Amino acid sequence: MMAPSQAAGSAADPDGLEDRLRRFATIWSRAIFPVTATSLTRPEVEEHLLPLARELCLSLHARPFDPQVAQRVGAALVEAHCTDPEALSRTLGVIDAYLVLYCGSGDPEQSAEESRARCAKLQHALAAGFAQGLRERTLAEQEAIARSSLLARSDAMQALHATEARFSAVFEGAAIGIGIADLDGNVLEVNDTLTRMFGGLEHHVRGRRVTDWAHPEDRPHVWELYGELVRGEREHFRVEKPFYRNDGTVLWTNLTVSLLRDAEGQPEYQLALMEDTTERRLLNLRLRYEATHDALTGLPNRTLFFERLEKALSAGDGARFGLCYLDLDGFKAINDSLGHAAGDRLLVEVADRLQSCATAPGEMVARLGGDEFVALTTGPDTQREVDELATRILAVLASPICVDGRQFTVRGSIGIVEGPAGERTTAEVLRSADITMYRAKSAGGNRFEIADPEADARAITRHGLTTALPAALERGEFFIEYQPLVHLGDGSVHGAEALVRWCHPQHGVLGPDQFIPLAEHTGLIVPLGRWVLQEAVRQARYWQERHSDGGPLRINVNLSPTQLHHPGLVADTVAVLERSGLEPGALCLEVTESALIGADEDLLKPLRQLAEMGVDIALDDFGTGYSNLANLRRLPVSVLKLDRSFTQGMQRHPADPVDLKIVEGIVSLAHSLQLAVTVEGVETGAQAEQLRELGCDTAQGWYYARPGPPDKLHALSLADAV
Repeated sequence: MMAPSQAAGSAADPDGLEDRLRRFATIWSRAIFPVTATSLTRPEVEEHLLPLARELCLSLHARPFDPQVAQRVGAALVEAHCTDPEALSRTLGVIDAYLVLYCGSGDPEQSAEESRARCAKLQHALAAGFAQGLRERTLAEQEAIARSSLLARSDAMQALHATEARFSAVFEGAAIGIGIADLDGNVLEVNDTLTRMFGGLEHHVRGRRVTDWAHPEDRPHVWELYGELVRGEREHFRVEKPFYRNDGTVLWTNLTVSLLRDAEGQPEYQLALMEDTTERRLLNLRLRYEATHDALTGLPNRTLFFERLEKALSAGDGARFGLCYLDLDGFKAINDSLGHAAGDRLLVEVADRLQSCATAPGEMVARLGGDEFVALTTGPDTQREVDELATRILAVLASPICVDGRQFTVRGSIGIVEGPAGERTTAEVLRSADITMYRAKSAGGNRFEIADPEADARAITRHGLTTALPAALERGEFFIEYQPLVHLGDGSVHGAEALVRWCHPQHGVLGPDQFIPLAEHTGLIVPLGRWVLQEAVRQARYWQERHSDGGPLRINVNLSPTQLHHPGLVADTVAVLERSGLEPGALCLEVTESALIGADEDLLKPLRQLAEMGVDIALDDFGTGYSNLANLRRLPVSVLKLDRSFTQGMQRHPADPVDLKIVEGIVSLAHSLQLAVTVEGVETGAQAEQLRELGCDTAQGWYYARPGPPDKLHALSLADAV
């Protein structure tokens, strides 16, 4: 049963936050009270820490998040005489272990990961505030010491005694380490704080020489500054300096060394003030590691990799680099089937294997994110080494990986970029590697490809065209050329095929093969196809009005597979015909044979609706899709457009007899099914005559006319193109 006080607290504080804050402050006070120089009791320390705990809790959930609040908490600890470095270490430990536990719940907008990330930043800010407060206290104590030193030179013995007493009090009670040495470097006096910093044994500190504390990580100018000070050329200097403790561990300090002069102004002693920064440095190193390494795999992350790559690219003359950009093949399928947890375990195993491949000097492996990894090698012979590195990577991935009792063979596609340093930027190298990796993936995966500047340029051009497509349609950069369809019986113009072109501002006129696949990929093919249909139908209606004496009666417009699947195909076509006044029979929609292979009734339904309206449906590129000829009976088509590959043999004399038999059979089959036959790619008069004798109905090709503007439609050249 709940105690009365607890029940009352719960009524006033439904979430129990104050109770949790009180428990957090209790744990905090118990942790730091033993190392705090204070006359307060532990409950009094707890009451002092409670508002500081409340500030940390509010900052943990504040929006926007401001970790600087924790700096004030760190400074408040110093003001409360919690100046021992152990107090900071214990405080950070309590915050790390209990702040999110007691104060992290109750906020639906904040995930556990975000709470932990905020907690880490609050620790860092608190450590910074503690250090700043300690530094300000140090400066104040330095001032007191300086005043004591000045007063020590007084002629009056009473004043001298008082000064020495004050100096002794500051010296012994200071929260920072203080040592005094003569100009030869012999340590004469040290306070208890400095003794504890070096391990707690005074005889290991007193009596040693300053030069005994050299450290391999000392900066070269440290001892130059020291020499200037003992020679009287400077009054003080401040540096960050490491020392070896008696047990061999490293003590990092902010060291301030000042010169003390005698009454005549001659150098006499040197005074050293040391602030222990070891814990703060370790915290910074931990935060730096977390910021530069992947949390899942432990590999260097994108940030650290970019730093290494930039360093490699800015190396001196003769330096080279090699980069392997790896993307796992089919990883999404594993994630979708087994879940992200299993996918993460697989990524960890992949990372371990990749790490085993890059153990030589100058090699490193990093994870960029998802299932993308990079391996970098540097040195004079990277042309050979990067190929060997890629081969090793593919080899270690070949062994099956066991996840949740199931074995998976992981494949990868690798793009390699290698070359001398200083010629390309980091962004250019990564872009080339990414392009090359996708080239390897397009080639089937489980392989590596080497970067090719020409292939990169083509890929960049494709990307540029893809991004420019939407604006190009809005700016009216597309136009249509028309190629006549000629009746083989009498040579009259039977109609025309509408062929879209792109007048690109930089690349000039582009044919459909250069941008239609990009429009398909981006989905822009639907509005582009609708615009082509509108323009072509409008032009056909204009021809009918101007050429009533046997002008073109039909306009052929190509439909892409994406348009076939678009639900608005029938409605859009009907709307275009009604607005223009063109009869449905004057429109022929061309669909490639490959788009209808295995088509079900749902896909054929819109084509049937259009055919029932009177719109002709042509099966384009017939013969390239390897479809069952019997399927022609169920397709709502009225025209077969025979692919040019079947008639190329007719350009030679004599014509290829096999081609003649194939075309003759197709024409016979089509006519038996009441289908008209149109032939593409007619380039010679002999070819046209042969097709006429075989019974083909209409033809188009350069022999008659190349695609051109609508006003040139009737100007047939009738000249052999080959």
